[in-house]
Amino acid sequence: MGAEFGWGHYLPSAQICVPLRFFGFTRKKSTSYETRIMAKRKGKHDLQQESTELRIIGGHFRGSKLTYHGDAVTRPMKERVREALFNLVSVETKGKHAIDLFAGTGALGLEALSRGADSATFIEKHIPTARVVEQNIAALGVEDRTELLMTSAFLWGKRDLPNAGSEIPWLVFCSPPYAFFVDRQDEMLSLITDMLKYAPAGSIFMVEADERFDFDLLPGGARKEKRGAGWDVRTYYPAVVGVWRT
Repeated sequence: MGAEFGWGHYLPSAQICVPLRFFGFTRKKSTSYETRIMAKRKGKHDLQQESTELRIIGGHFRGSKLTYHGDAVTRPMKERVREALFNLVSVETKGKHAIDLFAGTGALGLEALSRGADSATFIEKHIPTARVVEQNIAALGVEDRTELLMTSAFLWGKRDLPNAGSEIPWLVFCSPPYAFFVDRQDEMLSLITDMLKYAPAGSIFMVEADERFDFDLLPGGARKEKRGAGWDVRTYYPAVVGVWRT
């Protein structure tokens, strides 16, 4: 969220119906109350279905559906945001090793593989969610190019990151619960800072937060000019995404 990289998820209760002619009105053709209620319910059902359906947006596996059970523990990045991010990196995805730090469904790392990344590591602590990542990896048949670690991204950063030497540039996705940037801000800053330190040249970082997080807290700070140095910060409400190239 295989290859070896050395790194070890009511209707109201009762209604009284009085004929309209009782009041001197004639009935007009209109949608009945029950029909309107059913339509509203159907709309809500469709919305719920939409929120739990994920797919690969582009590349080799474009259109492939991913498993997502709507678990509140998981907050997949919205498809429009995911598409916007990959439009930013475009062909730079090719040849990279994707690292999906808070993998959730694994959609980000799998999207990267679909678009040309050589391999991917998925890190997911929540075991039932990690099983979803495992299912999605198997569904796309990319077991030989992936590594799934059922551990905390924070623990991995302290224990395994220093030994994660690699010449292949990384494509890092950091999309944790937004609350982590508030409640666990120091840990988040430490994790991202350490990864920037160890990342091979040519790596790309994508960090998703919300408006509560200040990207100026990260090394390099937010970019002040369009083509200046720093994190390229863009808003796709409610998401705020920062992109960094080493």
